[in-house]
Amino acid sequence: MAAASHVPVLIDPLIAAVSPIAGTWLDGTFGAGGYARALLDAGAEHVIGIDRDPLAHEMAVWAREDPRLTLVQDTFSSLDSHGQALQGVVLDLGVSSMQLDQAERGFSFQSDGPLDMRMSQEGPTAADILNGATEEMLADILYHYGEERASRRIARAIVAARPLKTTAELTAIVERCLPRPKPGQSHPATRSFQALRIAVNAEYGELAKGLTAAERALAPGGALAVVTFHSVEDRMVKRFMQSRSGQTGGPSRHAPVVESAPPAFEIVTKKAVGPTPEEVARNPRARSAKLRIARRTDAPAAAIDPASIAMPIVKGLNS
Repeated sequence: MAAASHVPVLIDPLIAAVSPIAGTWLDGTFGAGGYARALLDAGAEHVIGIDRDPLAHEMAVWAREDPRLTLVQDTFSSLDSHGQALQGVVLDLGVSSMQLDQAERGFSFQSDGPLDMRMSQEGPTAADILNGATEEMLADILYHYGEERASRRIARAIVAARPLKTTAELTAIVERCLPRPKPGQSHPATRSFQALRIAVNAEYGELAKGLTAAERALAPGGALAVVTFHSVEDRMVKRFMQSRSGQTGGPSRHAPVVESAPPAFEIVTKKAVGPTPEEVARNPRARSAKLRIARRTDAPAAAIDPASIAMPIVKGLNS
């Protein structure tokens, strides 16, 4: 099997927590195949790899040559239509290294390119949102999706500078709105680019749907492992696992007793697992990563209210 260039984040603690590995697993964010490859090496008999990015499928020559792998071009929100009675589901959220490295995809503020940011390479681009949304909507996107405190100031500057065409133009606008970062701080445009990417790809909605799809697809005893890279998506995963494992806290003693549904998961990682200093030194992308794992029970699957897992919602976007 050819070596994959992608370094899977937190793969060692993930494999250790879910071992022994057997049966069919689903990698819902295939990318360059790092997680799928590691799962096969650890004992998985078959891996279903899902990715919405056509580039991931074009580059996956080694995966197509392995009979233990099935590749599907789709979003992981519908993963249960591609596999059932799974022994495990792995989701590595966010943008992949290969997407960041291609300037023409528009994901990175570190190189100039068109304001695209579409993982599927279909639908509205980041430029469409930046040039077409109201100032209020832009501010809401930056604040709720990127936790950018200067969201209103940046949105006002974006509207004044429209039309925007390139990542360099957007980066320059954000840099003018924010103070110069101190040593060790992230680039000023980090949160704005994150927010726009999430908006373009409806990532929070995909995550909420993907978690419930995993619940429907996993066999009893199957593992759900999710790697996140920022606080909003980690909070969504944490609250989903808490809610579906019955760990959301008891009702008020003054409230009427309501029979609760049996838990659909048992939490494996009591706290989020972070990278070791050695992993960060080898792979700086792992710096902000957090891993959470839960194991499926035999309780029936159920729907969730996105608001119950703290999913940010921008009115009028992706609706």
